[in-house]
Amino acid sequence: MSPGVHTVAVIGAGKIGELMLSGLLRSGWPVDRLLATARRPARAEELAARYGVRVVDNLTAVHEAEVLAVSVKPQDAAALLDEIGPKVPSGKLLVSLCAGLPSSFFSRRLPEGTPVVRVMTNTPALVDQAMTAISAGAYATGEHLALAEEMFKPLGATIRVPETQQDAVTALSGSGPAYFYLLVEAMTDAGILLGLPRQVAHDLIVQTAIGSAVMLRDSGEHPVKLREAVTSPAGTTISAIRELENHGVRAALLAALEAARDRARELAAQAE
Repeated sequence: MSPGVHTVAVIGAGKIGELMLSGLLRSGWPVDRLLATARRPARAEELAARYGVRVVDNLTAVHEAEVLAVSVKPQDAAALLDEIGPKVPSGKLLVSLCAGLPSSFFSRRLPEGTPVVRVMTNTPALVDQAMTAISAGAYATGEHLALAEEMFKPLGATIRVPETQQDAVTALSGSGPAYFYLLVEAMTDAGILLGLPRQVAHDLIVQTAIGSAVMLRDSGEHPVKLREAVTSPAGTTISAIRELENHGVRAALLAALEAARDRARELAAQAE
């Protein structure tokens, strides 16, 4: 299966599935080459009205689409595969967006030889700034990976990783936006404590975050060097960093990411 415009069915078009649909449409993917499925009729009507895609049942999607993008909740994946697994021809490509579930979960429930690609993306796909990690499962070839990349590149950046690293990816970038939002929330409160109006504090922090991210991406410098460039001897920045270190912020981040990784593993074990 070479890259190109294939018929893609987003099965279980919740938040992440909708991100994928909208991104493909923004990139110029033909609407007549997109299908969606939804459990609730009201959700199906919403998707059809918002995007103009044809919303079908799961078995119709399996029959008509060349690529099946499964984006149901991990705990619902087994029931879905019980329904569609035996009906999936081995020539189809299954792309899993189910957090925590290994490709082997799908391969055991699909006909022998069905290629599976595991994907973890994140919510900045809404503004075409996602980070998407793509891994080859059983029977997936370089062509399958290239097709998955073509589907997700409109949403932002893509990277290929071994599947053994996907739980770490989930903890780092899949859940990552929430950590930054929490940091911005805390810094906004700090700005208010220091006497700034909320909106002023918010605008200062958001633009500072954007500028810092662009410098990290484009300068090629290690983050330590960029931090040192802001940190003058006996200045304000080093005083703040001392307090962050005193409160164990670095250790807290390490522990938090380990907890997120462990929870991804637990979700996979529960789904089995």
